Amino acid sequence: MVRWHGDEYQRRFDELASSGVDVHGEATFVMRWSPGSALDAGCGTGRVAIELARRGVEVVGVDVDASMLRTARANGPGIEWHEHDLASLDLGRTFDVVVLAGNVPLFTPPATQRALVVGCTRHVAADGVLVAGFQLDRGYGIEAYDADCAAAGLRVSERFSTWSGDPFAPSDAYAVSVHRFTDR
Repeated sequence: MVRWHGDEYQRRFDELASSGVDVHGEATFVMRWSPGSALDAGCGTGRVAIELARRGVEVVGVDVDASMLRTARANGPGIEWHEHDLASLDLGRTFDVVVLAGNVPLFTPPATQRALVVGCTRHVAADGVLVAGFQLDRGYGIEAYDADCAAAGLRVSERFSTWSGDPFAPSDAYAVSVHRFTDR
């Protein structure tokens, strides 16, 4: 299991931002759907959730790591934060966009990715999307992810190689995938 220190993790992004790097590509990508609501699943220190809230989206952030959430709560006090495992999460509501940014499926225990996808899918609105970006060369590839999404009733509708929306090629080592319900 990976041990995190939220403030140290966030410091990397703060330093990048102060040097002029745009660290909000995921939030910009999510805004393509003009969401009224979003679930930042595996929110870490809340970087994506806080930026989405700044852009007027009602956001809920969920992470299993207490240290990461302490930082998120300190930096985004007006946002609803939950410390919970995404596989068993049930907030009793759905969202226009559920986003898994930052390799979330790769940080779950081995062989639990399908449960993660199912747990996140239960929070996707009927006409909403599940958006996930992660590296494909770390033991959980795009075929397995698509199969897990299909088992949860989702189909891929778009796929990119970056959060900037660059076209995806099968040889790419990173993918940002957008899935919707199969019956929509």
